[in-house]
Amino acid sequence: MNGNSYAGGVVGGAQPTDDFELSADQKQGLRRAVAGIVSRTESYLPDGYVVGSELTYGSNGPQATVAVRPPAGHPVSAGFTPDREELEAGLDDADRDEVAQGLAASAAAQMMHAVGDNPVPTAR
Repeated sequence: MNGNSYAGGVVGGAQPTDDFELSADQKQGLRRAVAGIVSRTESYLPDGYVVGSELTYGSNGPQATVAVRPPAGHPVSAGFTPDREELEAGLDDADRDEVAQGLAASAAAQMMHAVGDNPVPTAR
């Protein structure tokens, strides 16, 4: 899987080199995998963080993006383009956990960076 901690930079992984159509089972499996990443990411974060996903099917195959918008700071995202073998085997749980943990950590870092060392209390 390809991933990035911040929107705009893709790290590692190979892009599919041939066009291929997904079967209904592969599409459903990919949807479940992406929903699982969203759910896992949400489980690492407190309320106030918004987690969402987008799944598209282009000429280079399926592309998935999971993004987190912290209460303050810039959104972070991770994207990946699974190849045919990953889709047939199913996306690895360890990879899904790694993406979710990385997104949660990046979103928390964005929040801390935006708030700084001396946050102003909003209530007493």
